[in-house]
Amino acid sequence: MAANSPSVFLLMVNGQIEGANFPEYDDLYCKYCFVYGHDWAPTSGLEEGISQITSKGRDSHHRLVWNFPLEITFKSTNPFGWPQIVVSVYGPDTFGNDVVRGYGATHIPITPGQHSRTIPMFVPESSSRLQKFTSWLLGRRPEFTDPKAVAQGEGREVTRVNSQGFVTLSFNIVTKDMKRLGYDTTPTETAHTHSVVSGVGSGDQPLSM
Repeated sequence: MAANSPSVFLLMVNGQIEGANFPEYDDLYCKYCFVYGHDWAPTSGLEEGISQITSKGRDSHHRLVWNFPLEITFKSTNPFGWPQIVVSVYGPDTFGNDVVRGYGATHIPITPGQHSRTIPMFVPESSSRLQKFTSWLLGRRPEFTDPKAVAQGEGREVTRVNSQGFVTLSFNIVTKDMKRLGYDTTPTETAHTHSVVSGVGSGDQPLSM
C-alpha cells in the first residue's frame, strides 16, 4: 500500500469548529473546506462541510456555538503545500438574504497533540460608495466565487476587506512516518495544548515551503 511506502507520511486531523464571536450578527452557520498542495491527497474523511444554524447563547459572552466535527487524513511525499482549512460564515441580512459574514483560514498545526486556533474573519468590501449602497439594496454583498482564494495570496493585494468577528477551532493532530523521512515535529514544550490567534505570534508555523 502507498501509505506504507517510506516516501509517504500521513497527517491525521480530527477536531471541531467550536464557535464564533460576531457581536453584530446572529443566526449564523459556517462552511469549511481544505486547501493543500499538489503532493497532498486525502485518504479518508470529509474535505468540506456545512454546519447547522446557531443563535447566540444567553450567557455574558453571547457566543455562537457550533461544535461542528472535523475529521480527515492526508498523505504526502513532502511538506510543501501543508494543508490549510478555510472557514466561511454566513447569515441573514436585513431583508432575509443569506450573505457572507466572514472568511478566514489557518494552517493545520504541524505538532502532534491538541491545539486551539482563533481565526480573525474578514469580508470583501465594495470599491466605491455607490457599489456598497447597491449591494446593500439588492442584498448581494461582495463575496469570493471560490472561498479557497482566502488561502492563496494571488490577487489578494488588490482586494479591499473589512475585519469582523472570530472563529475558534480545536484540533487533535497525529502524524506518521514524518520522523523517518527526516521531519522532526516533536513538541519542544511539555504542554501540548495551547491557543493562538492564527497568523499572530504563532510558534507553530508550517514547515518552510
